[in-house]
Amino acid sequence: MHQVIIVGGGPTGFLTALGLAQAGVAVLLLEAGEQIVDSPRAAVYHWSLLDGLERLGIREEAEATGIVKDDYTWLIKKTGEHIRYRLDVLDDRTPFNYNINMGQDVLANIARTRLEKLSNAEIRFGTRVNSLAQDADGVSVQLADGEELRAQYVVGADGAGSTVRDCLGLTFDGFTWPERFIATNVYHDFAGAGYGLSTMVVDDKWGAVIVIIAQDGLWRCTYMEDASLPEESYLERLPAAYEHLLPGSGGYELSQASPYRMHQRCASTFRKGRVVLAGDSAHVTNPTGGFGLTTGLFDCYALWPTLAAIVLERADPGLLDIWAEERRDIFLERTSPMACQYKHFLFHEYGGNRAELDEAIAGMRRMQDDPDYCRKRLMFTKGLETTSPAER
Repeated sequence: MHQVIIVGGGPTGFLTALGLAQAGVAVLLLEAGEQIVDSPRAAVYHWSLLDGLERLGIREEAEATGIVKDDYTWLIKKTGEHIRYRLDVLDDRTPFNYNINMGQDVLANIARTRLEKLSNAEIRFGTRVNSLAQDADGVSVQLADGEELRAQYVVGADGAGSTVRDCLGLTFDGFTWPERFIATNVYHDFAGAGYGLSTMVVDDKWGAVIVIIAQDGLWRCTYMEDASLPEESYLERLPAAYEHLLPGSGGYELSQASPYRMHQRCASTFRKGRVVLAGDSAHVTNPTGGFGLTTGLFDCYALWPTLAAIVLERADPGLLDIWAEERRDIFLERTSPMACQYKHFLFHEYGGNRAELDEAIAGMRRMQDDPDYCRKRLMFTKGLETTSPAER
């Protein structure tokens, strides 16, 4: 019997596996795909996440691999105003007063490389889970090829379409947005046009999130289109969109593009018996602000020490209930509302509500001019963190 099986090979799954394995837990990670998915998705690791990467021993490698940046720009497209602020106002709060930008597949691969060196960790790609059954002693995991595995505990980290969540019979409550996001990786001279390394373009038609994600000059440009347009032809519409999104007169080289629907959804519970859900299998949000990935990794940071204590030290399994309730509350009360607020501002300009828009822009200008206010606003992402109930 395995001690812990983790289903899903994204950053939340791999980092949870790494934390458990480094603590001494025997871990098996199952990923349905043949490799780590590298399609464009979340790419910003907020400063508040870096303590957790440091504890896992991979912060320095992540910094060396990705882009370290400490600035933000909000561009009000209709007026051309650039509002800029920096993370150095956090000097007295953290030694890591910067973000790291890189594709989420890059971080997952860093963790994978570490796991492959540990004798108590195993990774199996091309391994799809069909069903789960649990009893008082463990969980039986039925694979698509008929093989059956047993584990003391299972972590479902298999994304928004989670098989694990479905096998548990849990609802995924919420709604789907009427818009589609198009995430693109592109080479273009944004910096030469005065864009910051992270630029949020505020506009009700051509709002966008534009960030540099690789040291070779690759940028992520994410924009929105009506989901009623045929998804299969989104690439045909991309050149016209880029006419509005790419500054300056230089050309571009498209590296990758990926359309996806946006949701605000949350599982009815994050724990059922010996199975827990983390990351997108537990909750999904529109990606504006990068709060979804942040919340998923904070799920991981609080989960792996809790599971390790239960498996290795015979701590009370009821600690998982505390973990599950706290993480669900964080998503419902903080992550999802703020992501929705950011989306309404960035991509919709509050639906033309001038008073709301002016107030939001004034808040951004204050972040630029008032270090104390800026620090207070930046602390929001730290508020998405909870500590392991096993370490209190």
